[in-house]
Amino acid sequence: MRLVLDKEQQELRSTVRKLLAEQGRVREILDSGEGIDRPLWQLLTTELGLAGLVVPESSGGAGAGHIERAIVLEELGRSLAQVPFFASAVLAVDTAQALRDEELVPRLASGELIGTVAVSGDWGPVPVTATERDGGWVLDGQAPFVIAGDVADVVYVYTGEWFAVTEGFERKALRTLDPTRPVARLEFSATPARRLDGDPVGQIRDLAAVALAAEQAGGMGRVLEMTTEYAKVRVQFGRAIGSYQAVKHALADMYSAYEQAGSLVRHAAWAADEDPEALPLAAAATQSFVGPAYFKAAADGVQLHGGIGYTWEHDAHLYYKRAKTSELLFAGAADQLVRRLGLEPA
Repeated sequence: MRLVLDKEQQELRSTVRKLLAEQGRVREILDSGEGIDRPLWQLLTTELGLAGLVVPESSGGAGAGHIERAIVLEELGRSLAQVPFFASAVLAVDTAQALRDEELVPRLASGELIGTVAVSGDWGPVPVTATERDGGWVLDGQAPFVIAGDVADVVYVYTGEWFAVTEGFERKALRTLDPTRPVARLEFSATPARRLDGDPVGQIRDLAAVALAAEQAGGMGRVLEMTTEYAKVRVQFGRAIGSYQAVKHALADMYSAYEQAGSLVRHAAWAADEDPEALPLAAAATQSFVGPAYFKAAADGVQLHGGIGYTWEHDAHLYYKRAKTSELLFAGAADQLVRRLGLEPA
């Protein structure tokens, strides 16, 4: 098992980081209300082929692995890039592959389609009813909180069974705590759906946990950078605030947590590629640590920035909001860890 990136993986990280620094438009997208940076999405998918990193070449993907995808997610989390990568290149791609949806895997891998998944917060079914009608299936009900649901071309809906929906539903963009990750409510009324065989919820959830943790680790790294830079230049009582012991200790704790998060993510991504039997425990352990650690780092970052950290103009609050919503995105990480250790949640 390697926890250190090889040369090609380091080059991937450098390429993605440079692209995001040059092409990212977080503030512009926020101000415009567009919700998604489509030019950046096209660059990431069409030119770099990143949406299909974990898809085999025979299915139109890059044939790489979860370690490479985690690298990309770290950089996206670091920049808060407003692209539907987590929804489409993680949730939808993993679901399509697990359900052997050969019709849509290549189109999701190429970025031609944007996909997402409608599940409950604890990965149970959404309140949607599936009815067999005229030799097919229709869906009725609502999926209340769907990541990238406002822009998705295909939605995998979990009702206890899996269905793929590409048309005939309404969407309403929701205003949430985190403006950088759009969420929508999807409404189905006799919506045509294609039923898919299988119930790989556990596998999809574990892979999503690893991917989300990678994104969170990237955000932690950026918070650490911003806060350290600020502590070096902010002067109070004639001294840089970074010279005060309390600030030093806070930054040291933040750095320690960031390094632990990175190691957990690397191990979980390795397990996803090389040791599927170890993945469930690795994924639960990673998410149960990284989610709270990112939120603490983001909260401390706001505090250490002082008054400026509370302003709209500074990015500290954006990382704080992303950290909290990501921590709560898929509830039950700690309970999953307890169960996978053979215990029962309190």
